Amino acid sequence: MEERDFFDEKSEPRKHLLTCPHCGKAEEYDVVWMVRRKKAQLPRHADERDRARFAKAQSYMVRRDDLLGCKNPRCRKRFEVSSLQSVAFL
Repeated sequence: MEERDFFDEKSEPRKHLLTCPHCGKAEEYDVVWMVRRKKAQLPRHADERDRARFAKAQSYMVRRDDLLGCKNPRCRKRFEVSSLQSVAFL
């Protein structure tokens, strides 16, 4: 079985306070995350090895946005989101 069979995937925006490295202005940005929540029960065609992997699986989210555009009208430069983790457990 694939890991994707253990989880329900959903794209979800979350607000984060980030600072533009070019102009130094802090703003709230919507960062898109792929949220993977563990299913309530294992699919029927699973074997013993899959049951062990499913027992250890946790819900987590992966950051999809790597670059954001500055909201300051004078700056508008794109910057990399390096202050946020790329993977976070729920």
